[in-house]
Amino acid sequence: MAETITYKDAGVDIDKAEAFIQKIKPLVKATHRTGVLGEIGGFGGMFHLNVQKYRDPVLVSATDGVGTKIKIAILMDRHDTIGIDLVAMCANDIIVHGAAPLFFLDYLAMGRLAEDTATRIIEGIAQGCRLARCSLIGGETAEMPGIYQPGDYDLAGFVVGVVERDHIIDGSDIAVGHRLIGVASSGLHSNGYSLVRKVLFERQGYLVTDEIPELGGLLGEELLIPTRIYAETVLNLLRDFPLSGISHITGGGLTGNVPRILPKSCRAVIHRGSWTAPPIFRFIQEKGNIPEDEMLRTFNNGMGLVLVVDRDLVADVLLRLQGLNEPAWVIGEITARKNDEPALEFV
Repeated sequence: MAETITYKDAGVDIDKAEAFIQKIKPLVKATHRTGVLGEIGGFGGMFHLNVQKYRDPVLVSATDGVGTKIKIAILMDRHDTIGIDLVAMCANDIIVHGAAPLFFLDYLAMGRLAEDTATRIIEGIAQGCRLARCSLIGGETAEMPGIYQPGDYDLAGFVVGVVERDHIIDGSDIAVGHRLIGVASSGLHSNGYSLVRKVLFERQGYLVTDEIPELGGLLGEELLIPTRIYAETVLNLLRDFPLSGISHITGGGLTGNVPRILPKSCRAVIHRGSWTAPPIFRFIQEKGNIPEDEMLRTFNNGMGLVLVVDRDLVADVLLRLQGLNEPAWVIGEITARKNDEPALEFV
């Protein structure tokens, strides 16, 4: 008689996965806001949009991951902040349109379910949802033996938010004379880590446990600083100030992201040296001998958002940002663009 075999024998433990869902239910429930229906464990997450609160609501969605920053979390065996990064990368992409995040779903894939690691990841996602003021209403934890090596995993997230149609921020109101305000990042956020690992680990031979005097602590701790979530800050500003455009500085850096919001008739002029970047950026640039233009199109270089604001509002917006503990600088202005001119210039 042939030997019997089960799904567990193949590397997928259904009972363990079901126990994990029960374990994280309190974490998920703690993120729930008004509108959430049911709880995790169903086939789909449900959210009731109270349309009576809005005149002409538009749903805005985004999906993203955290890239190879996950490798740093694995090397450090610290998984409690990578979930914050996941929420941030999604929530920041919709808040720039003026959309308040409503709900979030996650996808976590591992070779075999490592319950302690997975729980810490979900704790971070729940914390990120609280910071973004959205509800974690569902997700998927997949065991994929043969695809992921032991200890490896990957993450993806999906967020939905809402904004009044006539309050959508899409850059169409940007005009010549507007000023650019850069809002500080918390560090590298979640972009450029393949270059970081190439420079610092492969070429320079650093370890995540190395103490780096220039950075004031362990290299791994610096590289794991969570991505700043700007939802609360932007919603606060929008209560009192019309923002003509907002750019989330992610992959592509300033070079790639600021032009995305500009009308064809406008160009952005950014003044080099008009802001202060965390030391990690200079450290990476010097260790890798990276050209400045490459830095500007790879990393956020110390700015997580760029706001486009009427010149008469600049002082008040900066004052509000200071009150919200958000370091910010006037970094440039909007000028008229001729047909043969680039959309962005650094001077």
